[in-house]
Amino acid sequence: MSTDILGNPLTDTDPALVAGINAFVQGFLAYQTQAVQILGVIDAHPGSCLGNAYAGFLWMFLEAPDAPARAAPYLERALAAPGTARERANAQVLAAWVAGDIPLTLRLCEAAARQFPTDLALIKLGQYHFFNLGDAPGMLRMALHALPACQDLPHVHGMIAFGFEQCHLLTEAETAARRALQIEPADPWAHHALAHVMLTQGRVDEGITFLESVAPMWEGLNSFMHTHNWWHLALFYLSRDRGDDALAVYDRHVWACEKDYSQDQVGAVSLLARMEFAGLDVGNRWDDVAGRIAQRGADTTAPFLTLQYLYALARAGLPQAGTLMQAIAARAEAPTHDRAAWAEVALPAAKGILAHAAGDGATAARELGRALPRMREIGGSHAQRDFFEQIHLDAVLRAGDLSAAQQVLELRRGFDPDGIPLNRLLAQVYDGLGLPAVAQTARARITGAATPR
Repeated sequence: MSTDILGNPLTDTDPALVAGINAFVQGFLAYQTQAVQILGVIDAHPGSCLGNAYAGFLWMFLEAPDAPARAAPYLERALAAPGTARERANAQVLAAWVAGDIPLTLRLCEAAARQFPTDLALIKLGQYHFFNLGDAPGMLRMALHALPACQDLPHVHGMIAFGFEQCHLLTEAETAARRALQIEPADPWAHHALAHVMLTQGRVDEGITFLESVAPMWEGLNSFMHTHNWWHLALFYLSRDRGDDALAVYDRHVWACEKDYSQDQVGAVSLLARMEFAGLDVGNRWDDVAGRIAQRGADTTAPFLTLQYLYALARAGLPQAGTLMQAIAARAEAPTHDRAAWAEVALPAAKGILAHAAGDGATAARELGRALPRMREIGGSHAQRDFFEQIHLDAVLRAGDLSAAQQVLELRRGFDPDGIPLNRLLAQVYDGLGLPAVAQTARARITGAATPR
């Protein structure tokens, strides 16, 4: 019996197929483009349980309404093929995912992780699904199943680092991320986890220095990892009022890869909006992003994605925003495992987003305010969901509620103490509240933060 690159036994022995399986595992764990190689060989091997499961996983990662239909032929093959218990477990996970039964998907992933702790691809897949449900402890628990069996592999420590970070265990997250980088300095998921830690702790200048130093290692990664790590660097640039640098990152990296892919699209949407909230003129950049998103139709694959699609469509003034809003309302009525997330979080947030685009700050602030305490339920990371906090803040400012804006801004200053756009807004708010001395203190922070590069 052959084995994969992690030492897991394989039923398959054909060298080309084993190479395709290994390419998927390595590419998936390291965010490298060779993961898709399995699609080039699998049709010649319809009797491969694991190979077909991996091909199905790839199609499901489209995060699009037609993904289950594209994955279905590979699922049928995987279920019909013989395989080891581990290989069959992968096929069963795919079956649950294609059926839209995410709770079952997670139960199967975690059971397999306990039984097969060296199946890092399945463990990472489980962490992905916990992430999409906003279950940070589940993310951490899933990654920890790989210890001690895979303690010498960087991917394990990168997964653990992100799980710790999403649990707000920042010291542990940094330790795990740095362990990953000791093993493999180019590990992009460890770079990503450290970026989250530094952003949360307000270590902006350190974050810029670190990410700029490792950015050359992101060339050749898949579009998500390339664009997303650059997106993190752009957030640091915005804090330091380096608008030209943020715009350059957007043009050269964030919106320069797979423009029809869900993750590239939402990264572009949230960065464009954040740049506008920071006072930058983004020109006609919304046209291309919103035009691409409009081609998705009424896509309600995931609430975290859909709300950002809605923002782009509404911001660009496209009629498809209304169609997508109707789809969100219908999704909120569907009897699915995530109905509460759609009905009680996404739906009011969507109403707030449309009100914000229409210039109705009061309604936007009220509706988004209903959703924000439970926004975790729609998935995404803390840093990504902060986008909705920023829409809400902008709505509060538009509504002229300076007292509420002061409260929000001072809380935000806890993790961005010297942020220049933030302190600029604070100064304006304190002036409006008749507190000129406090406004001057905020302006002094701007002067102190604006150090030469």
